[in-house]
Amino acid sequence: MALKSPITTLIEMTEKEVDDAAKLLGRAIRAHEDTEKKLNLLQQYRNDYAQRLQDGAAKGLSVSQYTNFLSFLAKLDTAIDGQRQVVMDAAHRITMAKTEWQASEKKRLSYDTLQNRAQTALQKKEAKRDQKQTDEMAARALFYKR
Repeated sequence: MALKSPITTLIEMTEKEVDDAAKLLGRAIRAHEDTEKKLNLLQQYRNDYAQRLQDGAAKGLSVSQYTNFLSFLAKLDTAIDGQRQVVMDAAHRITMAKTEWQASEKKRLSYDTLQNRAQTALQKKEAKRDQKQTDEMAARALFYKR
């Protein structure tokens, strides 16, 4: 088995970092989507309940029923505000995960560039050596021909 170059080892390590960061980003996006769904459900439920209040008010409500409606709507508003904060926190986690993924990807691309440069330098060196051997063989052939 051929030994790996240090740059190859670094590339493999950063590829794992990139994969892990991408998975983290995916989980953050899914969590954000889930929190938005919950927010939408709360808002829909609040709208439905507000409509029930209006319908009840049109038919006539007692003071205690009206107070209960308003109290429950206030609790729903508080829950909606809390869920909005959860959505904003989830969006922040997406931003952080995206930044981490981009940094990992940048590092991996840097190592790839270094490896490509090293391979190009090695290929040039081999081409130069091959040309030198070809020139020496041609010179010897010419020398022996004379």
